Amino acid sequence: MRRYLPALLPLVIGLGLALLLQYGPWSNPVLTLRADLGTVLLLLGLAATLAWGCAVAVAVRRDRREAGRLACLRQEQADAHRRFLQRLDHELKNPITAIRAGLANLDEGVDGAILGSVRVQVNRLARLSADLRKLADLETQPLDGTAVDLSAVVAELADTPREHLEATGRSLQVILPRAPWPLPKVLGDRDLLFLALHNLVDNACKFSGPQATIELRAFEDGSNVVVEVADTGPGIDPDEIPHLGEELYRGRSARGIEGSGLGLALVQAIVDRHRGTLTIRSRPGQGTVVALRLPVAR
Repeated sequence: MRRYLPALLPLVIGLGLALLLQYGPWSNPVLTLRADLGTVLLLLGLAATLAWGCAVAVAVRRDRREAGRLACLRQEQADAHRRFLQRLDHELKNPITAIRAGLANLDEGVDGAILGSVRVQVNRLARLSADLRKLADLETQPLDGTAVDLSAVVAELADTPREHLEATGRSLQVILPRAPWPLPKVLGDRDLLFLALHNLVDNACKFSGPQATIELRAFEDGSNVVVEVADTGPGIDPDEIPHLGEELYRGRSARGIEGSGLGLALVQAIVDRHRGTLTIRSRPGQGTVVALRLPVAR
């Protein structure tokens, strides 16, 4: 409130002088102003412009203050979210290590099927912990902004052995443009982009039937490079698609399929760090297409 008090100073001075001239020992002079209509209209326009400018300045200042408040709130929420993920990873890591050590020292008389089931669940928790750590690190680690050849990333991914492909006869088909020119490079972190594509292909393998073909294709679209992963799995209900990037979310079609519920959340976080977009198109009973759209390096 105090910072607005100086604005009242001209009013106080004017009121004091008016009272002094009205009731003081001096005669109150009368001033007569004459002006043509054009001058009056000009002065009215100037006054209206000044009033409008003051109103706009106040509104802009209020909007900036509100934007700053919301930015601080979002940052506080992001920091709290990161600390939660780090604490959760820490709390999971120690028990997992202890359980693994205990399993390794169990007597040979324990039922092998039960022991194998316990090991599978422990490994699942370990992967969950690792994914949580990656999510927490993504929010803090600086982005390695170098020109990345996505064609080379896709080719490396295609050469990586995949247990889901080898075990059931599924195949991965890669479609890359070669003529009249190859894909342009994108600006970003090569390792993170490889991880994002790896997770998408891994998901497509899990949800596709035996002997299915997963397509990994890339093409240039204006000022962006688009990479799509397409499968012929059960598809996704339209009401579930908006939630697939949420942490730990598992759709109805994912029940009974191994996974942590963090794969697409990681992909979404990586795409956001690269100022790109992630879109999902799906038809229940036919399959799903997940597309990464990344800006071309300038």
